[in-house]
Amino acid sequence: MQILITNDDGINAPGLEVAYNIAKSLIQKKKGSITIIAPTTEKSGVSHSISFVRPSLIQKISNNKYALEGTPADCILAGINYVMKNKKPDLIISGVNMGRNIADDILYSGTVGAAMEGALNGIKSIALSQQYSKETYSSNNPFKCATKYGLDICKKILKDNPFSNSKFMGFYNINFPSCSTKEVKGIKICNSGKRKKATFEMVPQSKSTERNFLWIKHNQQNSQSLKKIDEHYLDKNFITISALKTDLSWKEKNKKLIKIFS
Repeated sequence: MQILITNDDGINAPGLEVAYNIAKSLIQKKKGSITIIAPTTEKSGVSHSISFVRPSLIQKISNNKYALEGTPADCILAGINYVMKNKKPDLIISGVNMGRNIADDILYSGTVGAAMEGALNGIKSIALSQQYSKETYSSNNPFKCATKYGLDICKKILKDNPFSNSKFMGFYNINFPSCSTKEVKGIKICNSGKRKKATFEMVPQSKSTERNFLWIKHNQQNSQSLKKIDEHYLDKNFITISALKTDLSWKEKNKKLIKIFS
């Protein structure tokens, strides 16, 4: 088994080691290898973007470990088409992200974007994210839940292949709650939620209207009051698993548009 690991927190992020340990346990005594290709700097919020208008410098850090001056999706393309071109990956693990990727976050997440790029290339891909709180963030290991439960979840997902006969490939988005391992209540398979208003806005640094700096502001808010979505379960200390698709077609609306324009 050939496994490719990336993230959006950067080549030095601690979550990368958690993902590596999961991959190492998946391979065990089987034939295979693990390759890490991660951005040189943090790329949170870049979504599924690629460096289309400029080259990306890649540097070998150590055996099978590379830093790329690009996005997480770039890292997947570098793995498939350059570093691992002779033995393409059978599995892509993106993460473990420091912070949750739920609801509207999945549209902005570089962690999810990397998994999506893997899916578009027909490779089974898993995005892993660890929610944190003030308490767990300041602890010596905020990835305890991902470390304890990540391997078993990935093993079960590897046995599943629901999109093998589909034109549009799918991938998996997994979030671990910010609690102790003993407080985890279980696993919930659920849909991604939708927030009540826009997740981000842009605010000026000063009152000047001639020349100014604009900053992205994240609006902390809960999702719509639905009980069967990822945020609801995650906040109740469940691990959430959501199967996602690269097909963004609004099929119901397209059927209505056919009638309007026919």
